[in-house]
Amino acid sequence: MKKILSLGLIATSMVVAFAQTAGIKVKGSDTVLPLSQKEAEVYMKEHKGASITVIGGGSGVGIAALIDGSTDIAMSSRSLKMDEKMKLKDAGKDIKEVEVALDALSIIVNPSNPVKQLTREQLEGIYTGKITNWKEVGGADLAIVAYSRESSSGTYEFIKDHVLQKKNFGTSILNMPATGAIVQSVAQTKGAIGYIGLAYMEKTVKAINVSFDGGKTFIKPSVATAKNKTYPITRPLFYFYDKKIENQVAPLVNFVLSKEGQKLVADVGYIAIK
Repeated sequence: MKKILSLGLIATSMVVAFAQTAGIKVKGSDTVLPLSQKEAEVYMKEHKGASITVIGGGSGVGIAALIDGSTDIAMSSRSLKMDEKMKLKDAGKDIKEVEVALDALSIIVNPSNPVKQLTREQLEGIYTGKITNWKEVGGADLAIVAYSRESSSGTYEFIKDHVLQKKNFGTSILNMPATGAIVQSVAQTKGAIGYIGLAYMEKTVKAINVSFDGGKTFIKPSVATAKNKTYPITRPLFYFYDKKIENQVAPLVNFVLSKEGQKLVADVGYIAIK
């Protein structure tokens, strides 16, 4: 009996050791990318022998990788779609959804732009192509150059659902492969507008105040306004993984959800959930 218990303890120890040292692949949302990179960096410093690879590309890319088994954790700035759930089920995967942080999605313009605020309706007009000049929303006589993420991005999906109210983006909208590219393009283009996760904010661009109540109240994106839920474009950020490999990924996920991990969430520029 003692021998069996000893073997059981050895097996358990091996599982824990494997979970701490096995390579973990994390892929997906560019919004979640800087957070996951920081969490992985600190985790690997504290757990010698641990190996974590973090790659962006968009929420859809990460979820597709989860379906085909080329990643262990999919980062996402949106929930799973019904067709993705079906594909994951067909692939024999039982997915666990873990909310790791909150994000205030910032609407940004070039710093030279005098416009300081926009309503949801005005943003819808800009991104559906109905509003094409800044003078239509109280700005200068200057053509609007609207930048968006690609359709594989969870941020793209969130803007379409919550800002455009499921209307299609206009044909003149310029789709960018990564959030950093939007920041750079808006910083270099006088008439530009874009949307980015709060952690990507830089002094080279200007965040504007947004109203979702017809122009009665305009709120600036910040950790504080996202936390008290007054900023209207706030969303959860997720990790998805197959429950069958929970022993492998749980140490990292638990670290992200720990007090130390959630402090890193705030340090990176997002909103801690704990």
